Amino acid sequence: MADLVLILSILVATMRAAAPLLFAGLGELVAERSGVLNLGVEGMMLVGAAVGFAAHAVTGSFVLGLLAAILAGAAMAALFALLTLRLLANQVATGLALTIFGVGLSALIGLPWAGVPATGLPAALWPGLAHDSPALQQVLLLLDPLVWLAFAAVVAVDWFLRRSRTGLALRAVGESAEVAHALGTKVLRIRFLAVLFGGAMAGLAGADLSLAYTPMWVENMTAGRGWIALALVVFSTWKPWWLTAGALLFGFVTIAQFQAEAFGLSFSPDLLATLPYLATIVVLVLISRDATRLRLAAPAALGKPFRPSD
Repeated sequence: MADLVLILSILVATMRAAAPLLFAGLGELVAERSGVLNLGVEGMMLVGAAVGFAAHAVTGSFVLGLLAAILAGAAMAALFALLTLRLLANQVATGLALTIFGVGLSALIGLPWAGVPATGLPAALWPGLAHDSPALQQVLLLLDPLVWLAFAAVVAVDWFLRRSRTGLALRAVGESAEVAHALGTKVLRIRFLAVLFGGAMAGLAGADLSLAYTPMWVENMTAGRGWIALALVVFSTWKPWWLTAGALLFGFVTIAQFQAEAFGLSFSPDLLATLPYLATIVVLVLISRDATRLRLAAPAALGKPFRPSD
């Protein structure tokens, strides 16, 4: 029984660690499938985390905190879309600038709330589980609603991209904006909405961190998760289910430093803390070795600006 509880605890912890990566990764995946490369995921996550925590601290409502984080991420993405889609600024440079701006803005917004703990998002999907429940049920209490929402989002995004008419139009824009435009598709509108969705999901990922995963605001609390989400999009070859597998893998690596002692393994804590970033580098190196497969999987118009001819 004790072993089963331990295994289930690791699985639950992995899912919780993967949820923010799924939110941010799915949003960026949709944006990139439309042909837009936004490297500002880290900055949007930080702003979402700060705004979401501040809104919750002021109102006492988790729902308002989540909505504020989503709107904050979308607002950051709208700024990026204005610069890159309308003014045709370089997408890579603008994305990097957005991250730098997000780091500074989140530090300013979160300054009054630094180190102030929140109560944590309640496990509303399990109302019958009390804190004096058996051990297995206690583990299930750790699966807050945002974890379930993250995995439900995978199903929704996969269906949207493969089955819906709008999703097919978005994919067509990502492959060739000129051809899609010639067929009457509103290229800029689709790209703008895709970028807004990516920003909203990044803001939600930040709120997941500050309101559920580690319920407090700490400056730079994303700790590079935005960059890992970007790497997961490439790792997944722009497919939602492979993105889920990658997020679970990196989630497990993230919590490895906390679970190693439970299995009697003794490693340096500093070494274990670097594992997610080392794994990111290793994965990217392995993927880069098959350049042809990566090039065929990537949206053909990724990062290419588009200006309508009429």
